[in-house]
Amino acid sequence: MSSRQENIWMHIGAGSFHRAHQAYYLHLLRQSGEKDWSIALGNIRDDASSLLETLQEQDGRYVLETVSPDGERDYTEITSIRKILPWDKDISSLVKQGCDPQTRIISFTVTEGGYYLDTQHRLNPQQPDIKADLSGEITTIYGALARILEARRKTINEPITLLSCDNVRHNGERFRNGFLSFLELINHQDLLEWVRNKTTSPNTMVDRITPRPTPDIAERVKQATGITDKAPVMGESFIQWVIENTFINGRPPLEKVGVEVVESVQPWEEAKIRVLNAPHSCIAWAGTLIGKNFIHESVKVNSIHKMAWNYVTEDVIPCLNPSPLNLEQYRDVVLYRFSNPYIKDTNQRVAADGLSKTPGFITPTLIETYKRGQTPQATTVLPALFFIFLQRWHKNALPYPYEDGILHPDEMHKILSEADPLQKFATDPALFGSVAQNPQFVDLLRNTVKNLENWLQNPDQPWSGK
Repeated sequence: MSSRQENIWMHIGAGSFHRAHQAYYLHLLRQSGEKDWSIALGNIRDDASSLLETLQEQDGRYVLETVSPDGERDYTEITSIRKILPWDKDISSLVKQGCDPQTRIISFTVTEGGYYLDTQHRLNPQQPDIKADLSGEITTIYGALARILEARRKTINEPITLLSCDNVRHNGERFRNGFLSFLELINHQDLLEWVRNKTTSPNTMVDRITPRPTPDIAERVKQATGITDKAPVMGESFIQWVIENTFINGRPPLEKVGVEVVESVQPWEEAKIRVLNAPHSCIAWAGTLIGKNFIHESVKVNSIHKMAWNYVTEDVIPCLNPSPLNLEQYRDVVLYRFSNPYIKDTNQRVAADGLSKTPGFITPTLIETYKRGQTPQATTVLPALFFIFLQRWHKNALPYPYEDGILHPDEMHKILSEADPLQKFATDPALFGSVAQNPQFVDLLRNTVKNLENWLQNPDQPWSGK
């Protein structure tokens, strides 16, 4: 467990990604001899209590299995999580840890939907979870941090860094704007000014494909290491983290273990969101529609591979150039990573949260391609796939439950029951921003959906997009 001399980095979000990514980097740093920092791990909601209890039994230790596309497996026992914060409805352990002067960073992984932002990147106060927190509950990162930081302000009054580790463009800025808006809505002026003056929110770019753990991981861990682990986690061998150097109260020297600490993450995050995250969703939706279970199976279907390749090549690369990255090479590396048969990343996991991913990952390329005077034919395939995917969900014809943090099932069922649901979908500004007002886009989406429905009759046929 944590010693008083250690600086504490409190993380909110006890999911696999944090344990395979941020905790892994800090483990490497501690193994190198830099043991001034450790992690205290907790959760906002009661959906990870059993995991936290298991980690408590294991003193925060667990094994990370990584695997390359060539099948090379490696095993690391992660020891950077030195304190487990048990859940209760008042998040009392998180509040207490947040008031510890040794706690200098609060990081979080709440997924794209957990920021509740509209297409203008503003907090959406109509979301039920936000409404709940505005009334004093603790359901979102905003309500949680308001509770934690108000206690910190009143007790130790020490500055702290708030570190977003999610796939949201300009995640630090967007989170911060959402949080400040939340504090304005609850009319907490003292805390609002304190957050403005006593916190920073660096932008970050995070990358490592991390599927949901399956039971066979523990068996391989036991065989390879001799460790009986009830909470192992798995990830691909590739890993990357880029962080802006705007910490307000110290930070671990993560650059010593390969983290890129930079002035601006924008080129990296734009490339990652558009070249990796958006095609990932494209492949998951398309693969699901033709009966595939896994990402690696789906990307090996020539027509699906072509959809993803066309989207990046025809629309994304022209939008992002000039870039300090070799975007063509990055595209090819990404698609190779998706083909990893050993990760067994499910289409179900990657297909989730499409209502947040569409405006965040896809719509900017639609808007910018039109601004360049071009027709975003290749990009429109992605929302067209998502529309067909939602139609399957509406008919209860998906092979798995669809998970979406901002989905209101009754409202979506009503839309999809209309005489022309595509018109409603295509003209929704929450999904498509300014493009929703463009009748050319509606026609393009309608034609693309028809082309995809024809393709679904014979997925082995070559994909031309027309």
